[in-house]
Amino acid sequence: MRTIYLIRHCSATGQAPTAALTSTGFQQAQDLVSFFENKEVEHIISSPYLRAKQSITLTALCKQLEIQTDSRLAERILSDIDLPDWMTQLEQTFTDMDLVLPGGESSREATNRAIEVIKEVPNHSILVTHGNLMSLVLKHFDDSYGFHEWKSLSNPDVYMLTINNSSTNISRVWNEKSNTPT
Repeated sequence: MRTIYLIRHCSATGQAPTAALTSTGFQQAQDLVSFFENKEVEHIISSPYLRAKQSITLTALCKQLEIQTDSRLAERILSDIDLPDWMTQLEQTFTDMDLVLPGGESSREATNRAIEVIKEVPNHSILVTHGNLMSLVLKHFDDSYGFHEWKSLSNPDVYMLTINNSSTNISRVWNEKSNTPT
């Protein structure tokens, strides 16, 4: 059995790969240190985006672990053009997993790259990613996750995946909206 913590990054200044955490985001990153203090963590893998790395840096320092980056944990690109109705388009990608918008990747493509990482990581790992990709990973293991669950994610958000040979159990173990672990 493997335990993997899947984290959505803390509050950030924007969506660009170089967007940093806000002052609130840095406080949230400190809260993650406390959250993981008594949890067994042996590996930390992050999206290469700055906000993801900043979200877990303090925890890595506390645990005396290096942060590995993996581009397969980067946010899913919905499209490379401005979509005035992007929210409607995003919702459609949760029901049509093969829908590809101009310059983007399908939900299935994004899910597959993230699942590759999950299959490779050892027990007691933290994976830091982004909201859309995180919700697609959760949907992979439980089809009831979708657009509305994506909308209800917080920054940060933490889910624990407990994986054995035949099944994966998903538990939401953080709720930033109430500022407490669940």
